[in-house]
Amino acid sequence: MAAAAVSEAWPELELAERERRRELLLTGPGLEQRVRAAGGRLPPRLFTLPLLHYLEVSGCGSLREPGPGLAQGLPQLHSLVLRRNALGPGLSPELGPLPALRVLDLSGNALEALPPGQGLGPAEPPGLPQLQSLNLSGNRLRELPADLARCAPRLQTLNLTGNRLDAFPAALFRPGALPLLSELAAADNCLRELSPEIAHLASLKTLDLSNNQLSEIPAELADCPKLKDINFRGNRLRDKRLEKMVSGCQTRSILEYLRAGGRGGGRGRGKAEGPDREEARRKRRERRKRECGEAEEAWVDEASRLLLRVLHVAENPAPLTVTVSPGVGDVRPFIVGAVVRGMDLQPGNALKRFLSSQTKLHEDLCEKRTAATIATHDLRAIRGPLLYAARPPQDLRIVPLGRREAKAKDLVRQLQLEAEEHRKQKRRQNVSGLHRYLHLLDGKEHYPCLVDANGDVISFPPITNSEKTKIKKTTCDLFLEVTSAASLQICKDIMDALILKMAEINKYTLENKDEGSLSDHEVDAIPGQVSDPRATPGAEQAGSAPLVVEQVRVVDEEGHLKVVYPSKTDLDLAAAHVTVLR
Repeated sequence: MAAAAVSEAWPELELAERERRRELLLTGPGLEQRVRAAGGRLPPRLFTLPLLHYLEVSGCGSLREPGPGLAQGLPQLHSLVLRRNALGPGLSPELGPLPALRVLDLSGNALEALPPGQGLGPAEPPGLPQLQSLNLSGNRLRELPADLARCAPRLQTLNLTGNRLDAFPAALFRPGALPLLSELAAADNCLRELSPEIAHLASLKTLDLSNNQLSEIPAELADCPKLKDINFRGNRLRDKRLEKMVSGCQTRSILEYLRAGGRGGGRGRGKAEGPDREEARRKRRERRKRECGEAEEAWVDEASRLLLRVLHVAENPAPLTVTVSPGVGDVRPFIVGAVVRGMDLQPGNALKRFLSSQTKLHEDLCEKRTAATIATHDLRAIRGPLLYAARPPQDLRIVPLGRREAKAKDLVRQLQLEAEEHRKQKRRQNVSGLHRYLHLLDGKEHYPCLVDANGDVISFPPITNSEKTKIKKTTCDLFLEVTSAASLQICKDIMDALILKMAEINKYTLENKDEGSLSDHEVDAIPGQVSDPRATPGAEQAGSAPLVVEQVRVVDEEGHLKVVYPSKTDLDLAAAHVTVLR
């Protein structure tokens, strides 16, 4: 009787065992109650699936600890994702040893400390010897375990964003401790000092320490041989010249400035006195003028001051409106929209960066589209007003991205067949691409869709957009939508994050425009288009113009306002390098 009760409570485990699956995803509204009944832990039966390579348990507010048996029962685990749960204040028992684990995501929990016995695993021998990616962002950590580098010596990516750290452990930067670490993110913490020993991270390529309490940047940072991208925005640096540079200059210029000793600090301090010191300063000033240029300095001030400008409905001669049909309330009730003008996606891989950032938001904030779904459209291909409605699968027709026109019923069936074939070939529970989101439509008699004034379906969340409104390199004005079955606030938060990312991408594109011009291959890939600044309205002024975010109203069928985005409380960004003009 007890075994039957377990099977009924955890049918996913029985299915995974029967089909010898290598991937398992546990999420959804019913998970919380089942974990609570198991004492805030994962069920012991989960740890009797030794073939598992991927395990994800997300969005469960009652999961306080993984429970004993994980390390012993899942020896082949490659990826462990336990994000947006309630793990903390420590991990009891500790996770490791997990000899095959490569990816560990513990983001969005309530972890405060990871001491020996309640942390990631032992240091001797290493508990996570193959770990490459560790995500601890969005917790309450005040310190990192001193033996982190010994526990995970092959770490390549470390994300510590959004904790309460005031320092890095000295052992993290000792020579040879983390020889493969290429990405270190610790934005939005309380870091007061960065050790010069960071120069021992020989593989470091990306460093994000924005929005901390740093007052100095060690000159030794310039000795990191592979460092390509740094972010120190939002720190009050003593060297005001350097503070201005980190808000806009390229990484190369900042590192050269540090290498030269900076102004009154770094390795140059105390080495030049009297006339010699004055001469050294003069040479450094000349070098900085050549590298950043007076024009770039002016651009830094302007770009920091004019990054995002909100155009209110009352100021807009032709505002876009979305009307919500009552039928969508039972399917996917929440939607917000916005129009963004002034994106420059033509140079280099700007479009690729934009699409990649959208994918990352879907994976992280959107929780693989279970919390919300983003759709981006070429505004020129849309005719407003728009209608957000729910239709029976056999009545909803769309031209999906990269596919021919089809009824939603036929499209979903085709995707299901593709997914099943993929599972048979790979012997995996999870699949890639659009197939990962089909379960979100299970049991739905109507599917949500966004329709323009021509009657064309431009969006079928959470599955796909329309080929008609596909973003291209020539796209400069975009319509953005975020839909959710969970809450309106989630839509707004994700829209904030998307627009901030677009602003950062646009700023980066402008900084590197000369280096990122279109290759011959990229130009050929755009039929009938020539790389001409006149093709993008306002391109000549792009260096001094902000992105314009136009408000979009969402109303019911009687015209009553449901939501307008961005409102006064939206885009309330804490990022120091962003200014929103309203």
